[in-house]
Amino acid sequence: MSVFKPVKAHFSEDKDLYESIKNIFGFYPGNIFLYKLALTHKSVAEEIKEGVKDSNERLEFLGDAILGSVVADFLFKKYPFKDEGFLTETRSKIVSRIQLNQLSLKLGLDKLIASSSDKQSNARSILGDAFEAFVGAMHLDKGYEFTYRVLVDYIIKVHIDLEELLKKDINFKSKLIEWAQKERKEIDFKVIKELGQGTEKQYVVKIFIDGVAYEEGCDFSIKGAEKLSAEKTYATLGIDGQDD
Repeated sequence: MSVFKPVKAHFSEDKDLYESIKNIFGFYPGNIFLYKLALTHKSVAEEIKEGVKDSNERLEFLGDAILGSVVADFLFKKYPFKDEGFLTETRSKIVSRIQLNQLSLKLGLDKLIASSSDKQSNARSILGDAFEAFVGAMHLDKGYEFTYRVLVDYIIKVHIDLEELLKKDINFKSKLIEWAQKERKEIDFKVIKELGQGTEKQYVVKIFIDGVAYEEGCDFSIKGAEKLSAEKTYATLGIDGQDD
């Protein structure tokens, strides 16, 4: 893997970001703008057109897909005799919002994120989003194969304890419901939208707690969408740390 330092990094106003990325991920960026965008939360993003902000949300969408693909390929090769159920569950644990939040903190990515002063209240949501956005930026800047090697060699093999992760049984919907019952809060999973038709139909589920809207998830089944929305809401509420 090339770690050649661009000449512009010596003189750029972003030289600290160049060095931080090199220290964390083992390479120097090519297009630094992509990484700055990946680390820009919507709370401080500028509106580039009506309703659209110059934030990391689009890169997050791309990074989520790339990360899922890399992890799936890695697990498929690492566990040649495990069935689809095991591979799916293990991938879900690795790319879960809780895991990515903790990983971002461990890497020190939280120190590079630009967000509003109320970042702390939503820190656990921001961190995982930024990590996925960073993966999207890396893919656009360096390509899939490069991104694959960085994620496997610098992240999965170094910072993720697979044996420990496999021991965890994480059902975010159940945990969220248990939390709501303990706190005497009313929780509701609502299908707010249906996308596509036939075999391509997807469901969007949003969680409401005491009537207040929280996160949403999208999947080809209502159950899957509920699971995704529960995971995101669990992280946003910051209750994951209470179970460690």
